[in-house]
Amino acid sequence: MTYAGSRLVHDADSHLMEPSDCLDPYFDRKLLARYHDLPVYKAKKSFDAFVNGQLASHDDAAFRAGVAENILLRKNYEAHGAFRREDRPDVLDLLGFASQLVFTTFCLGNFGLDEGDDMELCYAAAEAHNRMMTDFCSVDRRLLATAYVPLEDIERSIQTARNAIEMGAKALMVPSKCPQHHAPSHVGLDPVWAMAEEVGLPILFHVGGEDKLNPVYKENGLPPVPDFHGGDDNFTSVSYMPIPSAVMQTLATMIFDGVFDRFPNLKFGAIELGAAWVPGWMRSMDSAAHAFMRNETRLQNLSAKPSEIVRRQLRVTPYPHEDAGWIIANAGEEVCLFSSDYPHVEGGRNPLKRFDESLKGASTRAVEAFYSGNFIDLMGEGLAPDLRVPQLARSA
Repeated sequence: MTYAGSRLVHDADSHLMEPSDCLDPYFDRKLLARYHDLPVYKAKKSFDAFVNGQLASHDDAAFRAGVAENILLRKNYEAHGAFRREDRPDVLDLLGFASQLVFTTFCLGNFGLDEGDDMELCYAAAEAHNRMMTDFCSVDRRLLATAYVPLEDIERSIQTARNAIEMGAKALMVPSKCPQHHAPSHVGLDPVWAMAEEVGLPILFHVGGEDKLNPVYKENGLPPVPDFHGGDDNFTSVSYMPIPSAVMQTLATMIFDGVFDRFPNLKFGAIELGAAWVPGWMRSMDSAAHAFMRNETRLQNLSAKPSEIVRRQLRVTPYPHEDAGWIIANAGEEVCLFSSDYPHVEGGRNPLKRFDESLKGASTRAVEAFYSGNFIDLMGEGLAPDLRVPQLARSA
């Protein structure tokens, strides 16, 4: 029996745990030295001894013998299939998930290059990321590769999106943060959205590229707060709060400026950004549209209330500690998706149990939409028809 059992579950969020040299074989040779000179790369490289020790454990026969019983207990680099692509199909077999969107870990945020002025390196890193991801996921059709498209240079963005689609990416990921010199709703980016809509792939946002907490908030004259991960990053309740701020503003801008209406068949996903913020944000957008409609033609031209556009085109992933049932009741049955965050610690050891508990008052239709239907709708042509409602023979 698999972890999911006989139920149909699609996983909207999973990850690789990349070693520091993961992009090297895929990077433009002329730019590799510049990439290696990045402070964030050097910082990652400094952990190589620890990471390599973790990776070596996967060659131990006794360690591998415990894979099945520890499939959700071992996390990060210890987890099965976290970095070896040949192991990842086995993970899906053990979990019993029909498909799984796959994101990176180390590469999320594109090394901060989007906020710099070296656009050649910025887009080269994105292209290397996309080659690596599509290569990793090519081992199994159930693994759905995400490709990153920076939005800083409009012409380069269009070409990167085109290349990603040609590589076989199943979703295009864009940054939550606003580009430096134009809005994410700029009409020059319309070809990116048009390409995704034409081939039926979603546009995704993911935690990792958002605005971080102003560190001055930590200067409170009190003893330091223990870190959630047990490290030095100081991920705490206060630094957790701004996680969805950038994507809230970006999505609202794209809705108000008509991007969603210009591409009504294009789906968007906010992944690992939580969802408790969504009901209030939907109501706030409706209030803003009502308050400013007299003076703003763009609001008068909207096809529906912003909250209705959200239900039509946006899908989000609640965190396991959030009350998914409450979110669904207040945002709509169409909006929320299941995600495991495999193999990250934050996903927990039994995400199905935690979500099931918060969904006890929801209708059967809402529960099925949460675990599979909304994901199928989000992914469109990125999810092959035979994978949408497969025969769950693997669970036998």
